[in-house]
Amino acid sequence: AAVHNPAAFYFETLCNLWCVNLLLQIKHMMAFIEQEASEKVEEIDAKAEEEFNIEKGRLVQTQRVKIMEHYEKKEKQIEQHKKIQMSNLMNQARLKVLKARDDMIMDLLNEARQRLAEIAKDPARYATLLEGLILQGFYQLLEPKVTIRCRQQDVEMVQAAVKKNTPIYKAAVKSNIDVKIDQECFLPSEICGGVEVYNANGKIKVSNTLESRLELMAYQMIPEIRVNLFGANPNRKFTD
Repeated sequence: AAVHNPAAFYFETLCNLWCVNLLLQIKHMMAFIEQEASEKVEEIDAKAEEEFNIEKGRLVQTQRVKIMEHYEKKEKQIEQHKKIQMSNLMNQARLKVLKARDDMIMDLLNEARQRLAEIAKDPARYATLLEGLILQGFYQLLEPKVTIRCRQQDVEMVQAAVKKNTPIYKAAVKSNIDVKIDQECFLPSEICGGVEVYNANGKIKVSNTLESRLELMAYQMIPEIRVNLFGANPNRKFTD
């Protein structure tokens, strides 16, 4: 077909070309913006992931440290508890050993008491023993007047011992002594024997019963008995 208006045709063609070019530019710009936005999103994602990983690592490390501290504390508590338990067990064992040793010594003393009772059944031995106990009482008191208290069954033996010891005492201390045997208040008949010697007003007493002598001897000899039975204590610097 023939072109009736060349100028209009040219202008229209020019406009079409301009529009096409503009659309291409806009499309190119949009593609560039999309590409830039995509890259920015990827950058933001990468940065966010990096920050997330850093924060996650920090939190994990913090929790790891807390857990380690918690279990270290628990381990120390368990170790301390074990030490306390071990100390308690050792103390209990030590106390049991000490009690067993004390029980053994008490058994020995009880056996000694039983043997003391046998002495009183031998008149000759017991009479000699009474003489020594009474004379010792005289020397300990050194009083001009004394009272002797004994078991009721021992009165005759005590009278004989007093009669024998009075001159011995007088010769030794160069002084007289008046001896009275208590006939109203006797020592218990179940004791092994021996005497108690009092001064005139009864305020000073020398207890020379067989039991009291055994107790005194045991008190003095217990350290030696312990060493003989159980050996020397390596932790003890001084002996009794």
